[in-house]
Amino acid sequence: MTNIKNAEILSPVGNNEMLIAAVRSGADAVYFGAKDFSARRNAENFGRFELNEAIKYCHIRGVKAYLTLNILIKDDEFSDAVALARDAYNFGIDGVIVQDLGLANVLHKLLPHLPLHASTQMSVHTPAALYILKKMGFKQVVAAREMSFDDLKQLCKTANELDMVVEVFVHGALCMSVSGQCLLSAYLGSRSGNRGLCAGPCRLPFKVQNGTGYDLSLKDLSLVEHIADLYNIGVRSFKIEGRMKRPEYVAAATKACKEALYNGVIDYELSKTLGNVFSRSGFTDGYLQNNLGRDMFGIRTKEDVVSADKAFPVLHEIYRNERQSVAVDLKFTAKAENEIELILTDGENTVLVKGLKPDFAQNKAADFKSVLKNLNKFGGTPYYLNNAEIVLDDGLFLRAGELNELRRTAVELLSEKRGECQRKEINFIFGKDKPFERNCKDLQTYIRIENADQLPDDLSGISALILPLENDFPQIEGVKCIAEIPRGIISEAAIIKRLEIFKEKGVSTALCGNLSAVKIAKDCGFEVMADTGLNVYNSYSANAVSKMGCDAVVLSNEMLLSDAVSLSSPINKGIISYGNIPLMLFKNCPIRNGKNCNECDKKNTIVDRKGIEFPVRCRMGYSELLNSVPVWLADKQKQIKNIDFQILYFTNEDKKRVNEVINAYKNATEPDCKYTRGLFFRGII
Repeated sequence: MTNIKNAEILSPVGNNEMLIAAVRSGADAVYFGAKDFSARRNAENFGRFELNEAIKYCHIRGVKAYLTLNILIKDDEFSDAVALARDAYNFGIDGVIVQDLGLANVLHKLLPHLPLHASTQMSVHTPAALYILKKMGFKQVVAAREMSFDDLKQLCKTANELDMVVEVFVHGALCMSVSGQCLLSAYLGSRSGNRGLCAGPCRLPFKVQNGTGYDLSLKDLSLVEHIADLYNIGVRSFKIEGRMKRPEYVAAATKACKEALYNGVIDYELSKTLGNVFSRSGFTDGYLQNNLGRDMFGIRTKEDVVSADKAFPVLHEIYRNERQSVAVDLKFTAKAENEIELILTDGENTVLVKGLKPDFAQNKAADFKSVLKNLNKFGGTPYYLNNAEIVLDDGLFLRAGELNELRRTAVELLSEKRGECQRKEINFIFGKDKPFERNCKDLQTYIRIENADQLPDDLSGISALILPLENDFPQIEGVKCIAEIPRGIISEAAIIKRLEIFKEKGVSTALCGNLSAVKIAKDCGFEVMADTGLNVYNSYSANAVSKMGCDAVVLSNEMLLSDAVSLSSPINKGIISYGNIPLMLFKNCPIRNGKNCNECDKKNTIVDRKGIEFPVRCRMGYSELLNSVPVWLADKQKQIKNIDFQILYFTNEDKKRVNEVINAYKNATEPDCKYTRGLFFRGII
């Protein structure tokens, strides 16, 4: 390819050796985490001093550096997270990748010149979300991995209109769930992906009937061959996953993506090596090609490990030596009776170094060729010579050693300048006080039903009824009705059409678990509630969704009850206190590994290695994995204080069971079934 502008190969970094491997292999930008607040907390990551040095290392070599601050933040951690972002800004970080809406809101206010990047864990998969993110100050958006080529084309079109950059994962591990919408690791072992400690339980055996046996484990993603096409539709950042992998992997993936972007082709041997270095039964481009199904699934086999062991030694050669990527011009002046001078410039930074006065030559005098030979020794540095101007009096003697020392000193000074942060330092202390205070009302009970057959005959004591947008319901009188928009949106037009049907039946409020849903619902004239998919985990996130126009918020299912109680919100706040909580959101339904959609009986389950069954349901093109047992807090009603409303979340229950559960919550009775307390008391790491 030619005429590549404003594009970057973005490589993963988990430690210093990976940083060197990425930069020397051709990365235009890298992303890494600090010791805290990173979605890969098990990576080695960087302390404050190491963070500063890593940014300098990148900037000297013309590489951008992005910090991952992409986990959900607790209220009592917030000041430390903001302080980390402030320090990174003062070190010269080129951007911060954020998931937490509250953190983004605060950073945009306190550090308005700090570029914000929306993490893939914000689940951005349709264009409407971009309007909200633009208003929040985001410059770059990491698209959800589930997007097809046509989806990305539309996203890029809108992003271009809003002057935003679209970033796409083009190589690396592929989560089964939409990022930011997975609670599987949290619910099974208290290790939260949204907090950076996913244990990867989806890689264990989970079986559907006639499936693969590993029906939650996808092959690794590889879109390297599609990079040119993605560039042509407007993608400008090509991201490689792998902060937990080895430097050799980073080197191979970076070099391959670089060649694909700038040359349009990949060397055959490199492509073969990349396939060997890490894969799960090969690679997939199924989402991009809209070719979903069984072929996308795979596991890490013994053969994959053996292939990697053979590939690693070869890959050291890719990043053994410094990559000369920064063009410099030099001007050398040697005049009789004057100190010799060397000026070195990269076009923005210029340094001047002086040496001793030259002697007159006894034998052979210095000439242009001999001087240039000594000054053009930039091997082992990031620099290469672009233009040289040499002003030289006749008959002078110049020592090679002094010319070499002059060049080395100039290189050191230029590197110092390139590594310096040019920003004016900002110092502030972010307080730990809650941002607002509001007294909650008496606890109200909302119920969410799956279909009209579950509708109770007696709705006394029920303050609101939540109805899934995809299902048909009669007009219901005497209780507030709320339309629940699915977290996964295949078609914005289809959502708008369904909202209009609900509006005709008197529904005026929408429950939105995705940023796009918020924009769509508001544009359709609905009042908006923020659902759990927006991951409101702290007081500042509650404030952020309030500023979006939300009138109420359902807090994250990963919160301790004590944290939910103490959370300060300017709008009504609620929790899901009963129900089989959705644990994963799929675009590639695992049930299809065993049968076609037209064979689906709507009562599907996936079974883990212990024989536990997890229901799977379909919702307007996406599907969800539900927990095997419901959350039960009927007997804990006295502990649900300072909460405005609780939701009884019904899915597979029949009408009789719906009535039994409602009565149990009215009477605060003990559980009468297998149940879980969710994460309300044990919490997450």
